[in-house]
Amino acid sequence: MTSKVSSPTEQADEAVVGEQRKPPGTKDVRRLDRVIIRFAGDSGDGMQLTGDRFTSETASFGNDLSTLPNFPAEIRAPAGTLPGVSSFQLHFADHDILTPGDAPNVLVAMNPAALKANIADVPRGAEIIVNTDEFTKRAMQKVGYAANPLEDGSLDGYNVHPVPLTTMTVEALKEFDLSRKEAERSKNMFALGLLSWMYHRPTEGTEKFLRTKFAKKPDIAAANLAAFRAGWNFGETTEDFAVSYEIAPATKAFPVGTYRNISGNLALSYGLIAASQQADLPLYLGSYPITPASDILHELSKHKNFGVRTFQAEDEIAGIGAALGAAFGGSLAVTTTSGPGVALKSETIGLAVSLELPLLVIDIQRGGPSTGLPTKTEQADLLQAMYGRNGEAPVPVVAPRTPADCFDAAMEAARIALMYRTPVLLLSDGYLANGSEPWRIPETDELPDLRVQFAQGPNHTLEDGTEVFWPYKRDPGTLARPWAIPGTPGLEHRIGGIEKQDGSGNISYDPANHDFMVRTRQAKIDGIDVPDVEVDDPGAGTDRAADTLVLGWGSTYGPITAAVRRLRNAGESIAQAHLRHLNPFPRNLGAVLKSYDKVVIPEMNLGQLATLVRAKYLVDAHSYNQVNGMPFKAEQLATALKEAIDG
Repeated sequence: MTSKVSSPTEQADEAVVGEQRKPPGTKDVRRLDRVIIRFAGDSGDGMQLTGDRFTSETASFGNDLSTLPNFPAEIRAPAGTLPGVSSFQLHFADHDILTPGDAPNVLVAMNPAALKANIADVPRGAEIIVNTDEFTKRAMQKVGYAANPLEDGSLDGYNVHPVPLTTMTVEALKEFDLSRKEAERSKNMFALGLLSWMYHRPTEGTEKFLRTKFAKKPDIAAANLAAFRAGWNFGETTEDFAVSYEIAPATKAFPVGTYRNISGNLALSYGLIAASQQADLPLYLGSYPITPASDILHELSKHKNFGVRTFQAEDEIAGIGAALGAAFGGSLAVTTTSGPGVALKSETIGLAVSLELPLLVIDIQRGGPSTGLPTKTEQADLLQAMYGRNGEAPVPVVAPRTPADCFDAAMEAARIALMYRTPVLLLSDGYLANGSEPWRIPETDELPDLRVQFAQGPNHTLEDGTEVFWPYKRDPGTLARPWAIPGTPGLEHRIGGIEKQDGSGNISYDPANHDFMVRTRQAKIDGIDVPDVEVDDPGAGTDRAADTLVLGWGSTYGPITAAVRRLRNAGESIAQAHLRHLNPFPRNLGAVLKSYDKVVIPEMNLGQLATLVRAKYLVDAHSYNQVNGMPFKAEQLATALKEAIDG
């Protein structure tokens, strides 16, 4: 879904918190500046689809938004149980926002398990919409409710709206030739219709989506449309919902451009395709399905029209082996995985280091160790990316900071791989991969030129005057070796994992040569041109300059920035910097770190970046760590950073 965003001077920002007015009908409309909604239910209740559709309509309306899908690791957990609860949280606003929100203002609970699993996150006074049909004695006992929470007073601090969603959906679909079980499946669309009415969301996109999704099953399409409209009409007519809400478009949040809602994995996929087009190289993906990276394989398989080839291998090792072979053959080669797969791919990554071929290794991090938490987020693969190979095998490491930024990070990883002839590790994570936000679609002339020049002929003259091709004769500026396409006459050369002789590429066991090659490969990575890290310190150069710097990387950008904003609004001075390039670090990073009295590094691990910073720069960086499978909350970080400032 795309939408045009006008210049801030072209539209007025009309959102005023708490303002009420009377529409032409009988119900009040309250204008808000933002709201956080969480849909929660059984993993078979369609909460991810419901949230996705609400998000798409919100994006088309022009709000800024951020989402947090949260679902079980099991393909189908036991129905009605706490491990089987699936949720989707959406934060949308009339201004620039950075996170899915700390706590929902509205919880839609489709069953007792959904209520119990999420109620601890819901603040007092929030709205709770519950599907009363599912609050049977057996269902409540299954999750440990001794009494009905809708009747025992435990929810008195909330604005509870009991709605028999299942019964009303079945009633709305009684004219259709559907069994009760089939009709009940549409209750998520009833809920979506109700919430769409409550928050004045557009409906055309959802109706078009349903007709397209069920084009081969017109009866099912019609039933879902009827349930969706019934939910809307229920909100319009019932007395239980006396107020609806408006959140104006975020006219001041975005530069002028065409926008669409995008998830991190989709942005990565588009970035890879764009990189292949800008490099004028075919894109090859060798991959093995693994959560949460599989969506990249799914998406790229749809784009054969752009010269994309996808290979679903029998295992992780075969996937990267095929990708490295494609790199040798002249493709922009990619392999995608998560942390456990990186471990399996480590030997072939080392081979790519030795062969000095461009290869993108995309790691969508998840909770570990081993198979760990497949559907939960973590950023604990940094040290694995840096050092998880035998021998001295340095690899550049790049990390996006938001879902939309995954596009630019993919372009940057491709630039480094192609220019310096090296594998590159891109570290996204489950939070970015599945979350979404508005993304400005770039113009093609904004994209970098990534074209490369393949070796065309001999590049070295022997003492006897013979002209030969040396595969390891390097560019003096980048230390990259030439990229020779197999089958090019006169460019025959050896490849393999055994150490190469400098220049000629012949097998060499000479100690001095090995020392030289190891140091040269390291120097090539150290010499990669990356931008200086930018510091956001509003008081720099004044008596309000900050003493404390908060440094982050990857997906912590949103929570850190939201926390920093809270502190600054409260009158605190604090500086912020965020790293995209983790190997090599920006050249000015050491000077930046040493210019602050305190450095705090929040990470979703036990302090991996902090370890690297301490070791390289001898700075006493303080870690703030979380490894619970969920992203940081802004309030939580703001409290920790305030303690650091005061400490």
